[in-house]
Amino acid sequence: MFFSGACALSLGIGALFASVGLWPILPAAGLEMILLGWALHASLARRHQAEILTITDCDVCVESRDRSRSCQVLFQRHWAQVKLLCPASRLHPSRLTIESHGRRCEVGGFLTEEERRGLALRLRRLIGRVNESPPLTVGR
Repeated sequence: MFFSGACALSLGIGALFASVGLWPILPAAGLEMILLGWALHASLARRHQAEILTITDCDVCVESRDRSRSCQVLFQRHWAQVKLLCPASRLHPSRLTIESHGRRCEVGGFLTEEERRGLALRLRRLIGRVNESPPLTVGR
């Protein structure tokens, strides 16, 4: 509803300018609406993405979902390692992974840098180091 109103307003203003001889405004307004539509479509498509981390006494389960598919990766908690890989440059974010026995699963790719660091600390506290499985506390 908002998008159609914004389109009508922008194209109406463009048509008004075109009627007084400023016709280049109309294609620019059309391009603007196409770009806005693309951005809204991409944003709406991402709203269905989710990552669910389940940590039990024995396992660490990472379930990734979007609208059409679901993927589940299971690690033994005793052997799982949480790694926060530093970015190669300032333009690329760090990567948070859970690894075990040559398998790797990236988590939190949609988080901010600060949120990713906080999640890494919490996962390290819950999962522990290799060969270490700290007891899970209830209520946290």
